[in-house]
Amino acid sequence: MRHSRTRSGRKYLAGAVVCAVYIFLLAPVFVVVFASFDGGDPVAGRAFLNFPPQELSLQWYFSIQARLFHSLWISTAVAICAAAGGIVIGVPIALGLVRGTLPGKSVLEALCRAPLQIPFIVIGVAFLQTYYLVTSLTGIRINGTFMALALGHLFIATPYVIGSVGAVLVRFDTSLEEAALSLGASRWTTFRRVTVPIIMPGIYTGGLYAFMVSFGDVPISLFLASPKYTTLPLEIFHSMEFDFDPAILAISALVVMASVVILWIVQRVVGLDVLLRSGGSG
Repeated sequence: MRHSRTRSGRKYLAGAVVCAVYIFLLAPVFVVVFASFDGGDPVAGRAFLNFPPQELSLQWYFSIQARLFHSLWISTAVAICAAAGGIVIGVPIALGLVRGTLPGKSVLEALCRAPLQIPFIVIGVAFLQTYYLVTSLTGIRINGTFMALALGHLFIATPYVIGSVGAVLVRFDTSLEEAALSLGASRWTTFRRVTVPIIMPGIYTGGLYAFMVSFGDVPISLFLASPKYTTLPLEIFHSMEFDFDPAILAISALVVMASVVILWIVQRVVGLDVLLRSGGSG
């Protein structure tokens, strides 16, 4: 009886700790979302926002400037390009690292993980200097363009795809491919009909991680962005340097709501448990 009570007490304690951690992590998000609906004026000299809201209003949503929506579009487009490019590049690399017999494979694996271990601000400086070098040698201006921003984000996004797909390939049962080949299927057909569907959870996971990392990046965008191509996190960062616009709360709340909708769609289509398993195995 005593052991049963002890186990039950530990279970309740663990549950309480988990709930406390979730509340600690999600509290800032709830504050931003609820404060974005505040209809009162910010209290001068005390805070940038009123929480809890003095009165419910959508005034800050209607005051969102066009530059914020433009930067939101740029962030979304860059993140989509980084995730898509990461999948195109990362899947073949993961296949080569897991199944290949290349010499120095451990070195190649370390190089593929390098973008995750180098500070992003160093990566931003490196890309900026590379673009300047290309411009001086060829006369082609790259820095400040959409491509310059997308390439920098692609560099940090691809390792997530490699890791997620590689984690699935390690557990892959190759007998399924061998059976398809023995029945007369070509290697391409086997890859398309057998391999791809099985590694798809890893592709979904890597693509989702790549999108999120790209969308939320500031250090790399700080060096590679331009007035025409400024991401939303960078636009918010610059706005917070000198003054506070409550409309930032509104655009941030819209991003949070959109993220919830996307996660709901992913849960319906793929299943978050599948994503967590394939992502956590890397």
